[in-house]
Amino acid sequence: GPVVGKRLRFESRSDRIAGTGQAACEAPAICSRSPLTDLHLSPAHSQYTAMSPTGEALLGGGTGDPAGPNQLRWNLSKEQMEQEVQALIRRTKRVYDRVGGLDPAQVKYENTLKELADIEVEYTVQRNILDFPQHVAPCKEVRAASTEADKQLSEFDVEMSMREDVYKKIVALQDKSQAEDLQPEARRYMERLLKLGKRNGLHLSKEKQDEIKAIKKRISTLCIDFSKNLNENTTFLEFTRDELGGLPDDFIGSLEKTDDGKLKVTLKYPHYFPLMKKCYVPETRKRMERAFNSRCMEDNTKILKEVVELRTKKSCLLQFKTHSDFILEMNMAKNSKNVNTFLDELARKLKPLGDEERAIILDLKKEECEKRGLDFDNIINAWDLRYYMNQVEELKYSVDQNLLKEYFPMEIVTSGLLEIYQELLGLTFQLIENVPVWHEDVKLYSVKDTATGELMGQFYLDLYPREGKYGHAACFGLQPGCLLSDGTRQITVAAMVANFTKPTPSAPSLLQHEEVETYFHEFGHVMHQICSQAEFAMFSGTHVERDFVEAPSQMLENWVWEEDPLLRMSKHYKDGSRIPKDLLEKLLKSRLANTGLFNLRQIVLAKVDQSLHMSTNMDVDAKEEYARLCKEIMGVPASPGTNMPATFGHLAGGYDAQYYGYLWSEVYSMDMFYTRFRQEGIMSSKVGVDYRNFILKPGGSLDAEEMLKSFLGREPKQEAFLLSKGLIVDQDKQSAPSAC
Repeated sequence: GPVVGKRLRFESRSDRIAGTGQAACEAPAICSRSPLTDLHLSPAHSQYTAMSPTGEALLGGGTGDPAGPNQLRWNLSKEQMEQEVQALIRRTKRVYDRVGGLDPAQVKYENTLKELADIEVEYTVQRNILDFPQHVAPCKEVRAASTEADKQLSEFDVEMSMREDVYKKIVALQDKSQAEDLQPEARRYMERLLKLGKRNGLHLSKEKQDEIKAIKKRISTLCIDFSKNLNENTTFLEFTRDELGGLPDDFIGSLEKTDDGKLKVTLKYPHYFPLMKKCYVPETRKRMERAFNSRCMEDNTKILKEVVELRTKKSCLLQFKTHSDFILEMNMAKNSKNVNTFLDELARKLKPLGDEERAIILDLKKEECEKRGLDFDNIINAWDLRYYMNQVEELKYSVDQNLLKEYFPMEIVTSGLLEIYQELLGLTFQLIENVPVWHEDVKLYSVKDTATGELMGQFYLDLYPREGKYGHAACFGLQPGCLLSDGTRQITVAAMVANFTKPTPSAPSLLQHEEVETYFHEFGHVMHQICSQAEFAMFSGTHVERDFVEAPSQMLENWVWEEDPLLRMSKHYKDGSRIPKDLLEKLLKSRLANTGLFNLRQIVLAKVDQSLHMSTNMDVDAKEEYARLCKEIMGVPASPGTNMPATFGHLAGGYDAQYYGYLWSEVYSMDMFYTRFRQEGIMSSKVGVDYRNFILKPGGSLDAEEMLKSFLGREPKQEAFLLSKGLIVDQDKQSAPSAC
């Protein structure tokens, strides 16, 4: 969104899809990393009052109470950030030095695993205070300082993840300890650290370790730059009113004007997607699509090429055939063969649907060209796709998106959404007034368990666009819910960051239905963060297998396609009337609109990602590969002169070799929804509590497969997933994804 993540941040369907009909594809969200693993982890927070390097307490943040449950603070200046980075590095390194310097005969749980786990909590919180502002701070100087802090801390993460002395102490502990000496989650923590140590090459020669370390540092810097280039992009195009034909008055009214009276259209979501859907002037759409898929092209093309080469080189040093195999070892899919079989089989099943949809779109285009006196070229261009997919919804399903959005004002959607989640999961939310936040638009809520009254966490909502802000919808874990050094539990704090249309004095914020779906999806990640009750920060919240992490949120998207929940989060913004029954029925039927092309598009992106990371000869050209797959799988050519992969934030944002996970995890999300909620009631609090306990509560402390079996009462199956795509199911083959 996504979450999910690099550092894990997660995005929703409408955020994942660029350029074809659905929404755009940029980096997953970025939470922070742990030096233990050098993996992107959702940041955690610590129990101590933060001290500046001089020893003075820094101003409290979060709830404003320095000893309160929320340790976050958002008021650091550039200078304070620079000082705090160095202080954090010193404090953390001290612990690593202590563990690394132990006599192997003296190692025990308390002076190795517990020391490392405690510093991980403290480090994660403080790191996030320093590196989250690059995505949301209103001040450019603070964003730049935060990006710089992220780079320095990422280098430090690499250093700490390559501490052979620390690794050897964990090996020594494993040799000494009996299975019964450690609690199950502590044992999992030890085993994970040993696994990660090997994946960092700590069992190899010093020379190879140094080479791996240098490569990891370089990759880290390049990925931060790739994302920053996209975030800071301020390109806009100028059009006359006539060139924006088909766009509604409220959209036109929201645009800034140039000195000569032209209208400025940026490449940010709230401008790009409405234009691509509604503007009937093909030349305008063509200019926009080309600009959108050429963002940062010069810089990011070079960065991507170097990153892919370095990943391949590092995987070879670690004795993996490809980077894809290195990454997938830790996922449910296990290897690239299983992923490719899954994608190829799905593409084969979807092809007839895609062919059908393309034929419908070509007919619509032909009619439109005749109506407007334009030449008909008999092909679907990249800049045609979203426009005609929208027409399919409006004509075939008679869904008028502009009329529909009048029933989704932001306040009503928000209160309905929060109400549904509270009822379903047995939680109580409360707005916290007058707390320090990073921008006046941001709101903070507390979350309590309704039955016990226990405070479980807090979440921030930052929902509107502004200059320099992270440009998509994502959930950032900020403070991990886990045990502190004294055995008490730290609450989770997460932030949902999005870019919905901002209200103005004359017009409220009205959401498209797909934005309501995005909101529901991202908020699902927030709930995963907050409901998780793991003991270790490493297993908190959304720290599950990357090809499972989207499933809990994807499952919750189903609620925006059901009559009862939709009526609870909609009312006409002028008179409070309900969505007319016929409009609602048409909307629900339109769920299968364009499903073939939408999912084939996901397969194209997943295959581009796999091609880049399965190559051993390093000469795959991302732009050529993308163009080839678009034509071959979707039958829609990429626009000449563009390079969509250079704008594809997931490739540098923690989803490398893992974009397939959006489709793979949907197998589980649909199975969970149809097997339990659809059967027992979508607002059933009994199923909601099971979902919270079996799927959300463990975080990453159990394998996803185990969680799914507990919730479903059986092994996962693929049937519900295929039915949800409008496909006929072969009753003989009811396994989960070919390899899931």
